[in-house]
Amino acid sequence: MGIKRATRAPGTAEVVIDVPPVNALDVAGWFALADAVTASGRDPDVRVLVLRAEGRGFCAGVDIKEIQAEGDEALVGVNRGCAAAFSAVYDCEVPVIAAVHGFCLGGGIGLVGNADIVVASEDATFGLPEVDRGALGAATHLARLVPQHKVRQMVYSALPATAAELSAYGSLAAVVPGERLVDAAYELAAQIASKSPTIIRRAKESLNGIDPVDVKRSYRFEQGFTYELHVRGVADEQRQAFVDKRQADTSR
Repeated sequence: MGIKRATRAPGTAEVVIDVPPVNALDVAGWFALADAVTASGRDPDVRVLVLRAEGRGFCAGVDIKEIQAEGDEALVGVNRGCAAAFSAVYDCEVPVIAAVHGFCLGGGIGLVGNADIVVASEDATFGLPEVDRGALGAATHLARLVPQHKVRQMVYSALPATAAELSAYGSLAAVVPGERLVDAAYELAAQIASKSPTIIRRAKESLNGIDPVDVKRSYRFEQGFTYELHVRGVADEQRQAFVDKRQADTSR
């Protein structure tokens, strides 16, 4: 369990998130994920990376219980860890294919939104419950998956969107039955792995270079508001309500 690296096909690396029960990552987990993705991309034998998960869903975001237990240091750590993991996916020297099943929430959106290609199972859902958790962030990455007004609706309501909705926006390369998800990701990976590795790496670099939004700076801007909410004391009530499994006080 944890963050695992593997090679299952020529030219294709695999990074797997396997952190039961819901793949919510603590500070160390986010940095481990960043390291695994970066190392895979730097491997000269790798031409494409598949990022997937085991268990009930792709990723439930950050470990809120860690933040509540450890306070400021954990909040700063997870902010930096998320930024590192999202950047690792974006800056990975080879294309990253995210294979999403079940829930993809919070930090999961940051990973998937920075991936080059996304495939999803029919049961996949994508959401930012940040407003209900006393945080903000990853709207930068959600905006790479859904149109602007949908971004705002999803952020304000904290309600998820389905794989079918994202497919209609053209954000998903394929939506397949759950048992076909990994195979579908590897079929796409094989197409990329058959190309010149030098050209593919330059293609990734060139596409990042013409991106209209600096995703790293944009995300760090969002994170500033998360810390502001924390300092004001509003965030703690939302997080603790989640841990206690009760309705949060929304009077302020």
